[in-house]
Amino acid sequence: MVLVVILTMSEVEVAGYRGRLAEVLRRENVEVGDEVEVILPDGRRFAGRLMAKYENSPPDFISLKIRSGYNVGVHLPEGSRVIKLREGTAPAFRRPPPPVQDPSLPHVTIISTGGTIASRIDYGTGAVKPALSSEDLVSLIPEITDVAHINAEILFSIFSEDMTPEMWDTIAAKVNGLIKNGVDGVVITHGTDTMHYTAAALSFVLQNPPVPVVLVGAQRSSDRPSSDAATNLIAAVSIGARAPFGEVVLSMHEGHGDDLIVVHRGTRVKKMHTSSRDAFRSVNSAPLAYYRGGELILVERGLNPRGSDRYSFYPGFSDEAVLIKFFPPMKPDILEHYASKGVRGIIIEGTGLGHVSSSWIPTLRRIIRDGIFVGMTSQCVYGRVNMNVYSNGRRLLSIGVTPLDDMISEVALVKLMWVLRRASELDEVKGLMIRRIAGEMNDRSLPTRVSWIGD
Repeated sequence: MVLVVILTMSEVEVAGYRGRLAEVLRRENVEVGDEVEVILPDGRRFAGRLMAKYENSPPDFISLKIRSGYNVGVHLPEGSRVIKLREGTAPAFRRPPPPVQDPSLPHVTIISTGGTIASRIDYGTGAVKPALSSEDLVSLIPEITDVAHINAEILFSIFSEDMTPEMWDTIAAKVNGLIKNGVDGVVITHGTDTMHYTAAALSFVLQNPPVPVVLVGAQRSSDRPSSDAATNLIAAVSIGARAPFGEVVLSMHEGHGDDLIVVHRGTRVKKMHTSSRDAFRSVNSAPLAYYRGGELILVERGLNPRGSDRYSFYPGFSDEAVLIKFFPPMKPDILEHYASKGVRGIIIEGTGLGHVSSSWIPTLRRIIRDGIFVGMTSQCVYGRVNMNVYSNGRRLLSIGVTPLDDMISEVALVKLMWVLRRASELDEVKGLMIRRIAGEMNDRSLPTRVSWIGD
C-alpha cells in the first residue's frame, strides 16, 4: 500500500509560521536563528534574525530580532521578499557553568516552586511559563554565592494558582527537614499571585523558626530587560543568610527603583497590584525590615531571634473552609450551598466595619447553630472590623458571627483551614481564631500609608 499525504498551503509550517509565510520561508530555506533581510513592496528593508512565531500573533507578521536586541514584528503583504543572508542557530537557553562556592559562608537552601522568578518566555505562545530550575537561577545570578553557600533544588514547577494546601504541607515539611539539618536560611521561590497565601500557611506551620524562611518572587521573568528576579533573589538570599531574626517573611521590591527591598511578615502581607514590581504591601502593620545595598535595616522590634529554641512544627490544613465576598444584592443561598457540602467554617469578607445584608441573619443563625464557624473580615484593605457600631453588626454578633479584628481575609481563610485540623468543637474553633498565633492580628490599627524608611 502506498500512502500519499497532500499538504495544503495552510498546513505547511515553518517555525510556527503557516500558509503563505511558511511557503516564503521554505523557498529560501530559512530557519529560526538565520539572519535574513525582509524587503517590502514599497522598498522598505528590515534585517535581523528570524524568531519563532508566537502562536497567537497575527498571521501575516514575521518576527525578527534586530541588532539592538529588540524583537520587532514586520507585516509582510503580498509581494514581499525574505532573503537569507547567512545561517544561524536557533535561540536556546544554555545554563552558564555554576560559580565556585565558599563553604565557609552561611548555608542557604533555595527551594523552587515555580512562578515568574523561575520562568522564561515560551516562544511558541509568547507567554511566560515555568522553565528555570533553582540550579539555573544560581548559574544566572552568581552574585548570590558571594553572600552564602547555596544548595538549590526543585520542589514544584508550577504557577502559583495551581498551589494547594497539600503543597503547603510539602513545602513546610521540606523546610522543617532543612532546619533540623542545621541550614542557616531557607529561600522559597514562588509565583506572586498566591505567594501571600503560602506565606501565611507557612507562618502557622513553622512557628518561631530558628532561621529566616524567605518567600520571594518576581513580577517579570528573568529574560526580560526589566526583570526584578535578580535583585529580589540576591536580597532574599542575603536575608536568609544574615538576618538576626527567625521569621517567615516575604521580600519583594519597594518602589520602582532597583535599590530597595522590603521584608513583610508572612501573615501581614497582601498583593496589591497586578504587575508593578512593588506589588506587595504590609497591611495594618509595619514591614519587618528593609534591605538596601547589602544592609538590612530593621523596622519592627521584638522579632523572634535567629537560633530561637521555641520552634514548633504544626502541619496540616483542612479543605472544609471557604471565603465568601459579600456584595449588596447577594442572597444567602450560598451559605446553604456550602453547609450542604459539609463545610465547617466560613470566612465572610463583609462591607465596612463587618456587615452583610440583614436578610442573611436567619440563615447565618441556623448554620452557626449547626456548628459551622462564621468569621467576619472586611473588604476594606486597611482598618479593623468593629461590629458594635451599627445595629446590623450587633445583630450579627448576637447570633454568633465572630469578628476577626484587622486580619487580612486571605490570611483568615488560611488560618481557619489550619485551625479546623486542630479543633472540632465550635467554641474551640472560635478560641483559636481570635488568638494571636503568628502575628496575624494587631491590638491597634496603624495608619494606612507610612514612610517607614527614608529615601
